Amino acid sequence: MEKIKVLHIITSLNIGGAERLVTDIALNNPRNITVTSLKYTNSHYLSELYEAEVRYNYLTKGSVYNPLLILKIIPLLKKYKIVHIHLFPTIYWVVFAKILSFSNVKLIYTEHNTDNRRRKYLIFQKLDQFIYSKLDFVGCISKKTEENLKKHLTERFNVPIETILNGVNLKKFSIKETDSADYNYFKPNDFILIQISSFRKQKDQITLIKCLKFLPENIKLLLVGAGDLLEDHKELVYKLGLNNRVKFLGIREDIPQLLKYSDVNILSSHYEGFGLVALEGMAMKIPTIASNVPGLTEVVEGAGLLFEKSNVKQLKEKILLLYNDNEFYETTAKKCYERSQQYNIELMINKYNYIYFKN
Repeated sequence: MEKIKVLHIITSLNIGGAERLVTDIALNNPRNITVTSLKYTNSHYLSELYEAEVRYNYLTKGSVYNPLLILKIIPLLKKYKIVHIHLFPTIYWVVFAKILSFSNVKLIYTEHNTDNRRRKYLIFQKLDQFIYSKLDFVGCISKKTEENLKKHLTERFNVPIETILNGVNLKKFSIKETDSADYNYFKPNDFILIQISSFRKQKDQITLIKCLKFLPENIKLLLVGAGDLLEDHKELVYKLGLNNRVKFLGIREDIPQLLKYSDVNILSSHYEGFGLVALEGMAMKIPTIASNVPGLTEVVEGAGLLFEKSNVKQLKEKILLLYNDNEFYETTAKKCYERSQQYNIELMINKYNYIYFKN
């Protein structure tokens, strides 16, 4: 199949599932993919793009909600036949740029979440219906994401919307061990939990931190990521007297190694479009525990363990099941790994390539 040059444009390259996805797509085809972010973020995703010599640029170091960004997007649309959009407000600014420039560029959008705050307001429902009607195709990262989006846009919406499941670069998550000299945050016999996510209300690390208070002393926690609520979480850890049991690691480039160092991967989100981080833990052959919410449920159910969101007691019980029963732990780890093998990123990329070429 002929290679086609595609511009992927996203709000930023901060830590997150959508950002990871865009980076992996670009790394798979660095000569034909250009990545543009609205806002500059010096993350390890950006380092990976530079190392692979992927073309990258950004539009601002200021607010991503500045409508003047539309004027910076217009010249980009003249250079590409395909523009693949990710996240809000990027979708708004790109659509307005196409309208104002009378461009014929083909717009593909990936819907990354099952829900968002805009959908609570009628005015945004109407505006979304207009914006999405200017797209050529919408790919949803899970069945529930597709279902909720169609409900939001109403039955009269006629732009093609399909589920294209997220994928994981399985080669990256095939390491066998980590260097104990570099990963010694806790004692060798400690049982280590890890959550990798930005510090936003959606991710609900608070439930996990509170849960740790009711678990044995040798169960420890690594929290990886950054965000506006980071300091609030550090304060909660201090108030609960958990300073010696919780480590805040910030944004890290060595996610596979950190997962391999850990015993259980946890994602306690209030909502998710897909839960890529949960799948990455499963690919590392460690058990994954996730909140029972759309997006996560589809990935984890029948392999890892689920608990009702914000339910400290249920989360504690799931952790103790793995902590107290080695056979159950190993069985769960095996099921998680087998599930992860169904989500190879190459399958996802091939589906999008088909959409790019489809008239």
